[in-house]
Amino acid sequence: MEPQVPGSIGTSASLAIRLGQALFSVASLLFMCVGVQFYAYTSFCFLVTIKGLTIPWSLTLAMVDAYFVFVKRPSHQLQIVLVIVIGDWILSFLSLAAACSTASVSDFMVTEVGAYFCSGKMCSRYRLSAAMACLSWSLSLASALFNLWLLPSLYSNY
Repeated sequence: MEPQVPGSIGTSASLAIRLGQALFSVASLLFMCVGVQFYAYTSFCFLVTIKGLTIPWSLTLAMVDAYFVFVKRPSHQLQIVLVIVIGDWILSFLSLAAACSTASVSDFMVTEVGAYFCSGKMCSRYRLSAAMACLSWSLSLASALFNLWLLPSLYSNY
């Protein structure tokens, strides 16, 4: 019998986590890119790049989760779960770095230099984008931890 860890790949909780990651990443991108000149700042470009990687990763794994949820037979193969764990951890660390750098730059723009660099509406969009990136990161970390929790039990079955 295969182990069933709530939130690991192939469960309905994992499907919800993946859809949440994609939703918050899309929201972060929209707040950052629509009507804002984000490309003038490196940390904002970094956020856009990482969220551009996170969205297809999350949606692809959400489709895998949806398939396993509807088939009601999660398949936990060691190599696949290992790749997912590594990918989740890499994207989790990069998402944290992007969210923190965006938050710090937008905070610097508001508190230190005032309206010289950005107007109130633009700075609030930067802040909202950083907040959405942090929410996406928290779900990415949860997914990475759940799948990491599943990994040792797969090694014992191997």
